[in-house]
Amino acid sequence: MSTFLRYSFLSGLLALTFLLVPVKVANADELSTSQRAEINKMIEQYIMENPRVILEAVQRMQAQEEEDKLTRAKENLVAYREQLVNDPRAPIGGNPDGDVTIVEFFDYRCGYCKRVSPTVERAVKEDGNVRVVYKEFPILGPESVLAARASLAIWRLAPDKYMDFHKDLMDSRGGVSMGKIAAVAKKIGLDNDLLVKEMKSPEIDSDLRNNYELAQSLGISGTPAFVIGGELVPGAVDFDTLKNLINQARGS
Repeated sequence: MSTFLRYSFLSGLLALTFLLVPVKVANADELSTSQRAEINKMIEQYIMENPRVILEAVQRMQAQEEEDKLTRAKENLVAYREQLVNDPRAPIGGNPDGDVTIVEFFDYRCGYCKRVSPTVERAVKEDGNVRVVYKEFPILGPESVLAARASLAIWRLAPDKYMDFHKDLMDSRGGVSMGKIAAVAKKIGLDNDLLVKEMKSPEIDSDLRNNYELAQSLGISGTPAFVIGGELVPGAVDFDTLKNLINQARGS
């Protein structure tokens, strides 16, 4: 139980005790040592006789905290919309002039991201008027960070080659190494030395840090996660769901 939860719970019990105990004082600051001891003893006795009260209080508090978290996330979808949709440094796919934007937070080592990638490709291709903003969100270890750095470096060096690299890594199986990255870079015609140098760019540090902070503000802790219109959609969605979300965003 967090400090906040303990404080709230005990404060509630203390308030309840004042209703039950005939203590003729205006507030807790005016209690004598003996009165405090009496109240503490009653609280302890009440808890011993009603242990489920603690669990129920914690559950209610957790539910309230979760509700507050969702409320803040919805508010931040509006507050950070420009950063989500029009970040000039974020990779763009699909139709750059599309009337609906899908923002995807992903990790190249995430199995669910790999699973949903063809679904996103299909939706973009069949619709023809969808724009995709790719938010590199490497949360599954050093190899994820390595892949994200390479991907962002390619976007900075040769934006026209980004989607080829993105698709190649999403389609690949196994871990991510510099050897694999170099092989993909060679395949798409990019100089590996130049790529390695760009991967160390401080701008990429900044981009990743901004993505982490943005994800945190939206309550995103896993991948994939999508923002479509005014909706935050966690997890790997199926094609029909994705299509419906696109249509809803277009109609809003």
